[in-house]
Amino acid sequence: MAIIVNLDVVMATRKMNLTELSEKVGVSVVNLSILKQSRGKAIRFSTLESICRVLNCQPGDILEYKEEN
Repeated sequence: MAIIVNLDVVMATRKMNLTELSEKVGVSVVNLSILKQSRGKAIRFSTLESICRVLNCQPGDILEYKEEN
């Protein structure tokens, strides 16, 4: 996959666990877990906005593009 999800890294630097993020963002733990493990197929801009607001970060901190070889 060319898009890498660094949600776990950002959460670790903010010392926030998945349950706490789920409660603050209003997205289920299961859906956040799927996103965190880079298994998601899409993310709503409203969800990304909420995650960034709660984690005080930019979308580029969470999502990274890498060239596939």
